[in-house]
Amino acid sequence: MSAMSAMTTMNTAVIDPAFWRGRRVMLTGHTGFKGAWLGLLLHRLGAEVLGFSLPPPTTPSLFDLADVGADLRTVTGDVRDAAALAAAVRDFAPEVLLHMAAQSVVLDSYADPLGTYSTNVMGTANLLEAVRRAGLTRPLALVNVTTDKVYHNQRWLWSYRENEALGGRDPYSNSKACSELVTQSFVASFFPPERRAEHGVAVASARAGNVIGGGDWTPHQLVPAIIAAAQAGQPVALRNPAGVRPWQHVLDCLHGYLGLAERLLREPHRAAGDWNFGPPSDEVVTVAQVAEGVARHWALSPAWTQAPGERPPEEPELRLDCSKAARQLGWRCRLATPQALDWVAQWHLRHQAGEGARRICLDQIDAFLAHLGLEAPR
Repeated sequence: MSAMSAMTTMNTAVIDPAFWRGRRVMLTGHTGFKGAWLGLLLHRLGAEVLGFSLPPPTTPSLFDLADVGADLRTVTGDVRDAAALAAAVRDFAPEVLLHMAAQSVVLDSYADPLGTYSTNVMGTANLLEAVRRAGLTRPLALVNVTTDKVYHNQRWLWSYRENEALGGRDPYSNSKACSELVTQSFVASFFPPERRAEHGVAVASARAGNVIGGGDWTPHQLVPAIIAAAQAGQPVALRNPAGVRPWQHVLDCLHGYLGLAERLLREPHRAAGDWNFGPPSDEVVTVAQVAEGVARHWALSPAWTQAPGERPPEEPELRLDCSKAARQLGWRCRLATPQALDWVAQWHLRHQAGEGARRICLDQIDAFLAHLGLEAPR
């Protein structure tokens, strides 16, 4: 029995498809892996979507292979270009804005720290300033997508809650923590909750765990490396096989983002602020276990070897406490980690066999929505 057919169906959604039908949604970074999945999901829900992004960052890319551009309007631009970003926000006048554009690869942040800070910090400031000056006439829900790595990692056994100190040792993690500080400043200075009747803007930050899914070709990332090695019949070389991370399927993560955005428009006084999205702490697994869970679909053993040589510093363990999202939004991961790994492997096995990326994505989106007790609009 496949992972998709094995799921039980119940109404566990934190989104209402009727809310999204015809909703004006702007995405930054929509040509990336997570943005492409979100573009397809929003199209399935009937939203009107504008994407603002640079061209796809990889070749191949899910955005191109799944023809995501056919489902939405694209403005090609860099979030560091304040004027272009401001024009896109002003002209489209979104009701929901999800800010995902980022330099998101830790190893690349060591190679280009200034570019990482420029994109992740000033890009966020440019977006917030664009919203401030846009003259929007309808309420706006703005979700700043950051990362589980924004926390000052104490290297302890406990899971991080939203009220823990921000930090980040590597340039990527630190730049995303800085992005959150910029967001907090703009909220306090220009979008205070007590004056929401005047400015109409509700802001939240979404801190997701390590997101996995089919169609990811991002360099220096674990699952793409595992897939490439497995398809070549080779074990993957791991830098940090004992590392522990909160892995979750991309659709679980996006379900959280959309549920948060929806709640921001419906109940801004309750939804504004910071939110963790990830698996339960007792479901986190090691890097080696991820490699084994994916590679078994190619009957590959051993699944991994230790990468030789020195490696950049990495945090040994990271867990998120997502009880706030569970209790206040009703959100939790619907795919357990083994299921999520199965879905990733099944995506790539089908693609390897010649099936189209768009068909595979839409099949998994429909299966996920059905698992939530929802039926996508047609």
